[in-house]
Amino acid sequence: MSINILSEIKTGDLTLKNRIAMAPMTRSRAPQTLATELMAKYYSQRASAGLLITEGTQVSEQGIGYPWTPGINTEEHAKAWKVVTDSVHAAGGKIFAQLWHVGRMSHSVFHNGELPVAPSAVAAPGKQFTHKGMLDLETPRALEISEIPGIVSDYAKAALLAIEAGFDGVEIHGANGYLVDQFINSNSNKRDDEFGGSIENRGRFALEVVDAVVKAVGAHRTAIRLSPGGVTNGMLDENPVESYGFVIKNLAKYNLAYLHLMEPLAPIDGLPQYQIFKQGVAKTFRPHYPGTIMINGGYDLEKGNAVVASGDADMVSFGKLFIANPDLPERFAAGAPLNTLLGPETFYGGGEHGYTDYPVLEPVTA
Repeated sequence: MSINILSEIKTGDLTLKNRIAMAPMTRSRAPQTLATELMAKYYSQRASAGLLITEGTQVSEQGIGYPWTPGINTEEHAKAWKVVTDSVHAAGGKIFAQLWHVGRMSHSVFHNGELPVAPSAVAAPGKQFTHKGMLDLETPRALEISEIPGIVSDYAKAALLAIEAGFDGVEIHGANGYLVDQFINSNSNKRDDEFGGSIENRGRFALEVVDAVVKAVGAHRTAIRLSPGGVTNGMLDENPVESYGFVIKNLAKYNLAYLHLMEPLAPIDGLPQYQIFKQGVAKTFRPHYPGTIMINGGYDLEKGNAVVASGDADMVSFGKLFIANPDLPERFAAGAPLNTLLGPETFYGGGEHGYTDYPVLEPVTA
């Protein structure tokens, strides 16, 4: 029998009804960092996915970097998220919480004037969206080595709170230029201690976070997302195949729920990543990782079926297609047309418009 993205899959201790995941996407609709009834509606509308992955959910106040993003670092957070997970489960879905620390992609306005933290005092380019508008990114404060175990512990504590909140598992955000990614990348990590310098040292923080979360909630409930070819938020590793290959080879020891990889988002002239990963990120790292690989970035139904059939990946996550199509798996199955995505002004913040008011297919009647 041929396998496609609508086929069932078993991963971790879960049996998923299809190989389609909703990718984590920041939507900034959590005032006071608490999940809401509106968020419960949003996620439960999309419960026909094999797996839902929440927007980035900060593991501590230090990890905050954007307005109105949710947390999972207090009992109050867990109680608020329980409304979401109950709603998703009632709709027949499965959901993981994405654990997030933005590192240098923050601003002192979020931290009572204190600088954001990072592996090294290296600023990211550009500006940051804040409650006070777009502000220039600041040069972060380099973390003291004595502070790192506490941050690793924050991920483990957040994972436990997520399970308490009813999540089926957690995904560590190790992509897109946030803290875990900042440690791995050679251009953002200039440390000369055991967390910097060599590939092994730059990969240490990611692996310590995974190890702590696995010990807290089990490997079958733990996943991680990586963007080996990513240049988002100023990332540019000098040798991404080796840097991420080291991390991925070590992740293979854990038998995680899945490894979530991102393709480079779009070609940019002059950046070597797009030639390095021309054959595809999943194909590049599949030899290092025999477990479940989820792939993301520029996929549609045809490309998703092809990558699953090839064996390079086992699942495919979709982002913007899921924003506009709450019933994306049903549309794929029916060969139905897709809704048009509304403008970016609806992506972050606001209410129902562009969030929970996209139409679904009319039921077929005999």
